[in-house]
Amino acid sequence: MLLNLILSADPLKDDQNCQDRHEEDNPKSSPFDFVMKQFQGKKCAPEKSKEKPSAIKQFFKGFDFGKSEDKDRREIEETEINNAETDDQSEKQNVSVEDGLSHLPSEAESPSGEQRFNQFMEKLGKKPNSKNLDLNNCALSAADITELASLLPFLPELEEISLSWNGCVGGTLRALTVHLHHVNLLKVLRLNNCRLTAEDVISLGTGFHLHLLPDSLGLMSSISSLPTSYSSCFHTGQGEAFEIVSQLEELDLSWNSNIGGKLSLLTKKLQEGCKLKCLKITDCSLTAKDGESLAEILNVIPNLEVLDVSINKNIGCSMKVIAQDLKNVPGLKELNLHMCGLKQDSLQGLDTALQHLAELRKLDISCNREIGGGFKTSTAHLASLKNLEVLDLHQCCITEEDMTVLSQVIPLLSSLQELNLSSNKNVGLSSDPLLGRLRFLPKLRSVTISNCGLDEESLSSLAEAALHLPELEILDLSWNKCVGGNLKLLLGALKLATEIQVLRLSSCNLVAEDLALLTSLRQDGHLARLQKLDLSYNNNISDEGWAVFCQGLGAFKELSELDVSLRPSSCRDCGLWFRELLAALTQLPALAELGMQRWALSESQRKQMEGFNQDNRRNIRFDC
Repeated sequence: MLLNLILSADPLKDDQNCQDRHEEDNPKSSPFDFVMKQFQGKKCAPEKSKEKPSAIKQFFKGFDFGKSEDKDRREIEETEINNAETDDQSEKQNVSVEDGLSHLPSEAESPSGEQRFNQFMEKLGKKPNSKNLDLNNCALSAADITELASLLPFLPELEEISLSWNGCVGGTLRALTVHLHHVNLLKVLRLNNCRLTAEDVISLGTGFHLHLLPDSLGLMSSISSLPTSYSSCFHTGQGEAFEIVSQLEELDLSWNSNIGGKLSLLTKKLQEGCKLKCLKITDCSLTAKDGESLAEILNVIPNLEVLDVSINKNIGCSMKVIAQDLKNVPGLKELNLHMCGLKQDSLQGLDTALQHLAELRKLDISCNREIGGGFKTSTAHLASLKNLEVLDLHQCCITEEDMTVLSQVIPLLSSLQELNLSSNKNVGLSSDPLLGRLRFLPKLRSVTISNCGLDEESLSSLAEAALHLPELEILDLSWNKCVGGNLKLLLGALKLATEIQVLRLSSCNLVAEDLALLTSLRQDGHLARLQKLDLSYNNNISDEGWAVFCQGLGAFKELSELDVSLRPSSCRDCGLWFRELLAALTQLPALAELGMQRWALSESQRKQMEGFNQDNRRNIRFDC
């Protein structure tokens, strides 16, 4: 191999090339040192300085590329013979001039990159996948992160990295980001709840940034002459982390409180035309200044489809600024502003932005108490969201005036599938028939109106509207006391609700007759697809009522979750109906969870429950 390299040398190259080879072959020099030395050599070319011969120069000693070809060949043969006498195993060692005559281990002596990756994944109890790296909640250590970083060069097809719920990732992210240029097909990066530090945030934005001297100094040409192993170090010299991972579509940094106040360090590195489609920064202690930084990047991520900044209470102060730039992401499909400290003026700015978000599918502005009273002047563009499928307004302190407006607007959302109005007392007390007008939304699959202060009149309006909701799958009426003794009002709707899968009636003051109604419906062939039934916190039901219910419970063949827990402040002996319950459980093949909190079991009953799974080869989780 050496002979071929030497024979292929161009005799017209001057001594400077020999010096270049010497510098290139010195394994102790860093890439940057090598460039600087080349640069210095070019500037001082007229002067010849005396320097100690290197190992390479000793190797080439006696060569004169300007002499005749015969003499060249003779000296080359002499050198080859001498080398053979010194080490007759040189060819087996696979020596190269570029590596400074260093010995390279063979593949048999060390595992391949693929083998190392497989071993790493097996150590963590995970199945190797070269496209999707799922290491969520794996108790990763700092050493694991370093090892993972060293494996990235062997995963060129990697598209997803999920390191969420690994606290030790915090403070070590730099080790990973410096290698992300090896996975330039990466589309998804999830780092939620990793205890990221300020340094981690900086490394995400500037981990690949390397400040180079101006090219007027002639360094770029020197860099291009570097060996592949060196030049790759400069490959990302002009790029940032997000430039290198140019295909990134999803970034999830949720539940990292140290991001608060430092978001600009990350967002300012996003480049125009960025392909990011999903950005999640839930519960990151974002500040008003972070909100302004977020508004600025909306100009450079036109493909954004999901924006989740929920549970950042201080971001509401900058919501007007954010809303103004939402027009730059017309393809936005999900906007989550849950618990963001929104106020009435924030709502007005948001409503103005809605006119530019025709593709919006999900809007969550729940748990923003101070927007109550703002809907009466801020719903002009809400009705234009013809593609909206999910609207969450729970716990927004909606006023009666708000209800008057919403009663006109919500029925116009023809594509609406999920509506949550929970914990807004005026939903049930308002004279405006919003619940009755739900009949105009035939695509509704989920109606959640728990703790809405329903009375018998509003419950009747809902029951009538439900007759026109053939696709209804989830109905939550919890914490509405009027349901107790009046469940019969929903009899017609429940008969027609062939798709109903979840029925929540927690703390509804139910009585024995209400439970009997449910079992009779099932015996008549209705509620056949019911999977989750919540009857908790209904302390008024007698032991006889529970016994009758348990006798008919076995007919709910699809039931997977049942909750009959008592209120936290109470405790009650489990009567003879317990025997009926165990008998019913043997007929419920899908049941996986049974809630029975605060029911006092006798020693005999407890032993029967503990032995039930083993005796019946089941795996039911008893929450007692």
